[in-house]
Order: sequence, then C-alpha cells, then structure tokens
Amino acid sequence: MTPPNTLAMFQHLDWSSIPVERVNEHITRQIVHGERLMVCRLVLAAHTVTPVHTHLHEQITIVERGRADFFVEDAKRTASAGDVLLFPSNIRHGATMLDEEVVLIDIFSPPREDFLRK
Repeated sequence: MTPPNTLAMFQHLDWSSIPVERVNEHITRQIVHGERLMVCRLVLAAHTVTPVHTHLHEQITIVERGRADFFVEDAKRTASAGDVLLFPSNIRHGATMLDEEVVLIDIFSPPREDFLRK
C-alpha cells in the first residue's frame, strides 16, 4: 500500500517548466529535488571551468550535449554526449568544457543544501 504522503510529493515535470537560475555569466542551472535526491540540469558555455572541489554528496553526471574534460583526483577523463560519470562522496573533481556549449545532468544524494539556499 502506498504511504499517504507519497502521492502529495509526486511530480511530473518538463524542463521547460523549471525555473532557470543564472549561477554566473557562463552557467545556468535548473533544479528538481525530493527529500533525498536532487537533479540539476546545467548549461555551461564553451571553455567554462568548474574548479576542483569535494562534497559529501554522491554525484552522477550525465553528459547530455557537448564535451568536457573531467579532472578526478589526479586523472583527466574526456566525456561526451551519452557518457555517465559516478563520483563517490568526497572525491576531488572538477571540469573544463571544451569547444562548444555543454549540457550536464547532475544527480546528487543527498540534495545539495547549498544550492537550495541561493
């Protein structure tokens, strides 16, 4: 049996209905989240750099469009449309977009509270 509050939380959305947040002059972000999961759709201009960083969240990144160099610990991986990357909690990572606009889908668990506070 479905718990009573589950249907109240269900959402059926289209990316075109999700507000677009301008993170900076090179990145826009859309966010959908539940209690324990967050999905972000990011559009990044060519040559945008996301600095190497860590966070406690597990992260899956799906490259929807474009190509980017991802830096994971001390290794570089080039990813393109259709690639999926899994970042364990607290792993050092960052990325540099290559010669075209890049669209990424980032999935976080738990949700990034720092994204929600902005």
